[in-house]
Amino acid sequence: MATEPRLTADFWVRAYLARLGLASIPAYVVCRGDPTAGAVLVKLATLDGQARLFQRSFDMMTGARNWVILSEGPEAEVDTALRRQRQHDPDLWVIEVESRDGRTLLEEEGLSG
Repeated sequence: MATEPRLTADFWVRAYLARLGLASIPAYVVCRGDPTAGAVLVKLATLDGQARLFQRSFDMMTGARNWVILSEGPEAEVDTALRRQRQHDPDLWVIEVESRDGRTLLEEEGLSG
């Protein structure tokens, strides 16, 4: 069974930031993780005191990768969940996206891998 080549975390993050930039959606690297294999979390701040934290998930049955909400609600609570994740995984990348209308582009083709 052949496996798909995986992008490095650093490459994926740079490509994601470029896509967000082309869509005029502000985003920042809050924490740099392992450049090769670090996991990536995406925090969406809707600039109204609310936020969502997304984590890439792997479906063992289908092999599909998708983004799931790890935490959502008041931004302070999402930040607490984010700190807990960083304590468990210091190689974690954290990207913060600022979008009043909730756009992250994570649902677009090519961003699940």
